[in-house]
Amino acid sequence: MVLKNLKFLIVFLLTATVFATLSSWKLPEFEHVKTIVLDAGHGGKDPGAGNGKEKKIALDITLRLGRKIKANYPNVEVIYTRDRDIFVPLHERAAIANKNKADLFISVHCNANGHSSKLSGTETYVMGLHKTEENLLLAKSENSAILYEDNYTRTYKGYNPKSPLAHIMLANIQNAYMKQSMDFASKIERNINKVGYRSRGVKQAGFIVIWETTMPSVLVETGYLTSPTDLKFLSSESGRDKIATAVFRAFEEYNKF
Repeated sequence: MVLKNLKFLIVFLLTATVFATLSSWKLPEFEHVKTIVLDAGHGGKDPGAGNGKEKKIALDITLRLGRKIKANYPNVEVIYTRDRDIFVPLHERAAIANKNKADLFISVHCNANGHSSKLSGTETYVMGLHKTEENLLLAKSENSAILYEDNYTRTYKGYNPKSPLAHIMLANIQNAYMKQSMDFASKIERNINKVGYRSRGVKQAGFIVIWETTMPSVLVETGYLTSPTDLKFLSSESGRDKIATAVFRAFEEYNKF
């Protein structure tokens, strides 16, 4: 009887030890982004909003983001669609991401509104139908960059950025990556709030630059250059670094599962 109880006690203690050990273990965190393409909006002969301010601010934030990723994730390949003030056609930006089999695509821009200087804050877009007239106008504005390209009607199969109907055809191209894109976009906007900047949330619109990408893709509007508050923030080195930090933290969260 004593021997039987002793065996039971040994089994119990061994079982308890195993469960205690297992409960203290944590599943390892795997990095699933091996290649990321960072796209600074506009550039060269395409100045963007704010009389050329957009192309400069977007490039600075993009380069800061890339440096943060490389410093913390040296095994992640960071590819820029542009790393200086040059013009890159929209379809080539997507082609760079597709050719390099990127796992994630981030396009960085600045917003503007000619009707109100009160609009401010960031917005992160994923590919989809235009939910509001404001989103449609923004997409038309950003997509008008194709007018700087030679033979753009042939390249984009007759797409006319001035036509509202033309944007409808872009709506469902990225459905296969919608969930991941939405997840990453949400992480960006949450981290924007954490650095003390205003988030206007995640939205959908038909941006050509993320239309043809074959991976989760987002377009970040980092603030309104028509807002005195946003313009002051984005014109400062600390402001641009905060935006880059917020997107980097979102990348950290997204890159682990």
